[in-house]
Amino acid sequence: MHELSIVMGILKIAETEAAKAGAKKVDLIELEIGTLAGIEFQALDFAWSKAVKDTVLESAVKKIDKIEAKGQCMECDHIFTLEHIYDPCPKCQNYLKGILQGKELRVKALEVT
Repeated sequence: MHELSIVMGILKIAETEAAKAGAKKVDLIELEIGTLAGIEFQALDFAWSKAVKDTVLESAVKKIDKIEAKGQCMECDHIFTLEHIYDPCPKCQNYLKGILQGKELRVKALEVT
């Protein structure tokens, strides 16, 4: 389960930023996670509940903004929503595409006290 290592990375970011602000705890953490980031949200929630005990994130509200995946066809330039990375262009059925968004995994904001 790589979600645990992801939570540990998020925790390290939160601890570093809280220390910079002289804060003792994080009240809100806002994450952006793309639908193609390879994250299982149930596994993330499970890992989160175990990993943040006795840390600055223990009582934080976790808000996740899911970023819908979009690609642009390299043949016809059509921009379309992707459910899977291997989806073809719905307009011309070409499989060659650029990923415009959907692989994000970032801490967008922290509110600390």
